[in-house]
Amino acid sequence: MSERTSFGTRLLAALALVTVGFAISAWVVGALLAPGIFHDHLEMAGLSQDSSEAAHMEEAFRSSMALSWAVALAVSLILSLLVSGYMTRRLLRSISPVTHSVREVAAGQYGTRVNKPGIGREFDELVGSFNELARRLDATETTRRRMLSDLAHEMRTPLATIESHLEAVEDGVRDLDPATLTILRTATGRLERLAHDVGAVSLAEEHLTRLVTAETDTHSVIAEAVDAIRPEYADKGVEILSDLGRPVPITVDADRINQVLGNLLHNALRHTAGGGTVTVSSRSLHGYAQIAVTDTGEGIAPEHLDHIFDRFYRVDTARDRQHGGSGIGLTISRALVEAHGGRIRATSDGPGRGALFVIDLPIT
Repeated sequence: MSERTSFGTRLLAALALVTVGFAISAWVVGALLAPGIFHDHLEMAGLSQDSSEAAHMEEAFRSSMALSWAVALAVSLILSLLVSGYMTRRLLRSISPVTHSVREVAAGQYGTRVNKPGIGREFDELVGSFNELARRLDATETTRRRMLSDLAHEMRTPLATIESHLEAVEDGVRDLDPATLTILRTATGRLERLAHDVGAVSLAEEHLTRLVTAETDTHSVIAEAVDAIRPEYADKGVEILSDLGRPVPITVDADRINQVLGNLLHNALRHTAGGGTVTVSSRSLHGYAQIAVTDTGEGIAPEHLDHIFDRFYRVDTARDRQHGGSGIGLTISRALVEAHGGRIRATSDGPGRGALFVIDLPIT
């Protein structure tokens, strides 16, 4: 059969051949066994095989056998073709959308999805796997496009700084003194942090960050994060406090949750002046372990709250660049918390009135 023949035609032909082969096999077996059984019964009845009665009965037997087998063969073949045709159409109707969607995905249209055909668990699993593949490709492509746009935007400022200072040195306007070297190192350091953060948020948003979960409690993860950052708080003169209730059991990747708390604590430290206070608290609420980071810092205006977790978003661009933030730490934190089945949110009463970041994680 030609390679260009459709799957439906091949399936129908295969089922028809199976039916015909079955009928022929039954006919051959019947033709070989039936006469012997018939003659045995004639002898048991006391009739001679050479008598006219026996000959007449044998002729009648052969005629009835031929007719019945012919009718049975025709009926079975017709029923087989009908059932085969129905199944073939069902399969083609189920496979055609998948084939069409595969072509769309190959052409870069990752938003396509296929409904489950409902003709069997295997086909439903195939469609489910295809839809998950398309979803992941769509997410990856979206992240790639946004990442290219974000990179172009974020790299512009440090590259412009490096270029302008190098031109000034070449033209003799500036000397290559320690102050100029510090500016250049700061710009290159910002590019290095940007490259690291972009890779981290890409993995987190596409759920490629592998979580290694284990049972722990809120006291343990908070204590580790607070102890790690306490020296930085002491250097700036910001007090960090812990207001912990009873330990709440959670099953998390402790390193990733410490990364989230570290991001929140660094963010609070950047925006809290010396003499201020940052408080970390925890409690159990509505089936979730709630961890809150409250600061007495600069606060957040209402129009910024809805965007605070967006990638590269800054409430004050000049201020955050001066402090070295890339505007991506909170995005990574949200992705990691959601990967644990939790949620994160921010509230503030306005500029100058501090901010509150709350993490909700499912209780074990």
